[in-house]
Amino acid sequence: MKSPIIWVAVLMLGCAALQAAAADHLLTRSQALAQASSFNVKQRRAAVDRLGQVGLMSDARLLLRALHDRDEATRELAEASIWRVWSRSGDAKVDELFERGMQEMNIGALELAIETFTSVIASKPEFAEGWNKRATIYFLAGEFDKSLKDCDEVLKRNPSHFGALAGYGQIYVELEQPERALDYFQRALKINPNMDGVAQNIEALKQFVSRRRGRMI
Repeated sequence: MKSPIIWVAVLMLGCAALQAAAADHLLTRSQALAQASSFNVKQRRAAVDRLGQVGLMSDARLLLRALHDRDEATRELAEASIWRVWSRSGDAKVDELFERGMQEMNIGALELAIETFTSVIASKPEFAEGWNKRATIYFLAGEFDKSLKDCDEVLKRNPSHFGALAGYGQIYVELEQPERALDYFQRALKINPNMDGVAQNIEALKQFVSRRRGRMI
């Protein structure tokens, strides 16, 4: 009979073997990029999910295409992965600052979050998501002009940023410019057709604009 110590050693070796096997099954970035176009739906799901962990900004193009996948789960995973890729600056210190800003925003400390994301922007102005998060906070604070300016900066760096496009739409709704809001919402939905809230806004704005035009005739 094996002693308890030997059994513990065997269990530890078994766990280590399982962990190594799991690591072996993790897709590399190259494998995930290749597998993202697979006919096998499970492989596509695994690939787009993995790209959220290891993907680069350049991989967002493939993930944006996956937003139109025929499989709903793949589309949802692709959207989550896009946000993860977009939220990585490539600089550990900037990423740490970014995470601090996110925490401040989530607890409603808007002034602190604005300061933090301003520091992110100053440290890495080419990082589009720093501008986008500050635009979001300015919107929450009711500073719509500043939010619009930051959205402009986002699109200069990331023209496919459906979040910023939807942000424009929200701002123009608040500014009572429904035609402009409708245009931006439609542009956002064309890139990411999975935003149900945006789709609902589009239908509501279409009806509003139509009724207003009818009253003007």
